[in-house]
Amino acid sequence: MALLTSVSSSNYAEFAVPDRYHANRQGPKRWLFSHAMRYWHLWVLLIIGAFSNALLASAIPILTGQAFNGILADPPMLNILLRSAALILLSQLLRSGLQLMRNFSAELIGQRLERDIRDELYVSLLGKDMSFHSLQPVGDTMARATNDVREINFMMNPGVNLVIGSLNFMFMPLIMALRYHPSLILTPALYSLFYVLALSQYLHELDPITTKVRETFGHMNTRLAEVLDGIETVKGAAQEEQEVRRFEKVARAYRNAFVHQGDVEARFLPLLLLALANAAGFLHAVILFRRGLINVGDVVAYMGLLQLLGFPTFVSLFAYARVSSGVSAGRRILELINAETHIDQNAQGYVGAMRGEVAFRDVSFAYQEDVGPALEDIRFHVQPGQRVAIVGQTGAGKTTLVKLINRTYDATSGQVLVDGVDVRDWNIEALRRQISIIEQDIFLFSRTIAENIAFGKPDASMEEIIAAAKAAQAHEFIMSFKDGYKTVIGERGVTLSGGQRQRLALARAFLTDPAILILDDSTSAIDSATEDKIQRAIFAASKGRTTFIITHRLSQIRWADVIIVMRKGRIAAIGDHETLLRTSESYRRIFAG
Repeated sequence: MALLTSVSSSNYAEFAVPDRYHANRQGPKRWLFSHAMRYWHLWVLLIIGAFSNALLASAIPILTGQAFNGILADPPMLNILLRSAALILLSQLLRSGLQLMRNFSAELIGQRLERDIRDELYVSLLGKDMSFHSLQPVGDTMARATNDVREINFMMNPGVNLVIGSLNFMFMPLIMALRYHPSLILTPALYSLFYVLALSQYLHELDPITTKVRETFGHMNTRLAEVLDGIETVKGAAQEEQEVRRFEKVARAYRNAFVHQGDVEARFLPLLLLALANAAGFLHAVILFRRGLINVGDVVAYMGLLQLLGFPTFVSLFAYARVSSGVSAGRRILELINAETHIDQNAQGYVGAMRGEVAFRDVSFAYQEDVGPALEDIRFHVQPGQRVAIVGQTGAGKTTLVKLINRTYDATSGQVLVDGVDVRDWNIEALRRQISIIEQDIFLFSRTIAENIAFGKPDASMEEIIAAAKAAQAHEFIMSFKDGYKTVIGERGVTLSGGQRQRLALARAFLTDPAILILDDSTSAIDSATEDKIQRAIFAASKGRTTFIITHRLSQIRWADVIIVMRKGRIAAIGDHETLLRTSESYRRIFAG
């Protein structure tokens, strides 16, 4: 289930572009309307086309009624028949052109809405902080970004397109019936009244169901994404059968929600109302005919006008379902866009060249308000160029600590300063461009090796890329591939070994020449033959820049200027290797282990 429980009234975002859309985000209907009204000129064409289409459609029964009177005249007036046939032909040729204009306008609005909303959502997701992305299931996000956005297109066309077109068809019997007898407006008027009431009840019942359909689809997509992402674990534990049962459960929930929607649509009351309207209208027309108030041609024309009510009746069976589904999809997308994020890009913030001084002043941090703190009372000061090793047991808060430096997360209390400036006062792009983090879980993109190395510096020359690869001891294995630096690697680098992935990550970090380098156990998957070379490369790369190393390797701990020992979210000890061996029991246990 998506963990979207709050909506922010602020415009905080880690990344933002100038707002091209100026959309009203106070609710899904207002939001969709504000997007749609950007194309008001297309709406004008759509409405003109819809009204003209209905008007020319009503010409058929009127001209047919005149033709009947011409044939029944004594003697028959064939000229009226020929004239009616010619006018019907001309009117329908014109109608087809206007229909094309209406449908083209609706399709263009729908496609542009889908494009604009997809762009807005993508920019919004890039601007969310890691607290959001850590809690929001990827599968559900993908469902909203793909299927739900597509539903908005379908909401526009055929949904809204047919709704507008069908409403104009309902007006025609009300207008044209007056030409035959004032009382003939009674049947279409009563039908319209009961139609609106029935439609209101139908939409009221349908809205929560379409919302349920969209939600269960998101749950199903989440389950699929999780299993595919962890397919190696599933297969390694031989849990395929259990995962099939779990997926069947969420797929069944989606099916049941969809069947429920079909059940509501099947009980669409206006279909019965249409049959009653045709019967009542025909009876009324016959009574007027027997009284000599209208002629046969008028009866034929009037019944033809009542047949126009069939279009809005049958179309509304699925057109309004499309609209309801589109609004539900819009609500889910807007939840993502409006979801709370605490970190702002601070476009006007500090952008100076970084020296690498880092200070923590009474810093505490918790991932969620209702969960205990991951870090408490963290205080230390690192001079520019110092090498800092962070050690401690699993879960001690080592990775969390370094992620406060580049504002992956923001401290709950206290201050994190870089070069004496609170990281909140830095321009976030300037801050992060001068800090490189090599994660323990390396992520590589489905691109060439050269593009992966140059990810943080897209304009890097090939010579710079090769130099960074050599510094990370990656050049030799890269050249062993047939296409060398042009080799396309799989998602997450699954076509590479763990050591190869980590060396590419090191090359990516070296290329950006950061003032602060953070290595999160980044040599854990490197064989012993390569480790010594990479450690020398890291040692050389760390000269002149502040380096934080999260590690359990004694060879890396020894050459650190400062060693921070973490225990249960607190600093248990701090100092150099020799000092800590003498004074810290926690450090001695780690070192002895």
